[in-house]
Amino acid sequence: MKYLKKVVTLQHNKEKCTNCGMCVTVCPHRVFEESDGKVSITDRDLCMECGACAKNCPFGAIEVKQGVGCAAAILIGMLTGSEPSCC
Repeated sequence: MKYLKKVVTLQHNKEKCTNCGMCVTVCPHRVFEESDGKVSITDRDLCMECGACAKNCPFGAIEVKQGVGCAAAILIGMLTGSEPSCC
């Protein structure tokens, strides 16, 4: 599911990344992929900014402002049964 295009705060620092693949394992929306021993972002707009990748990266190669923007509004709406609002 994509939320809004080009608003995600996700950043992947390839210099800090050791390609351990932990982000690939924990990301619920498959934002990351491992190919030829390298980890990369498949589609930044798939990120719901949950923060699982950043919290589980042992090398600090990922930054994301957890729980901001429309992703948070959509999740809160789903959990509470209310209409999501991105305002």
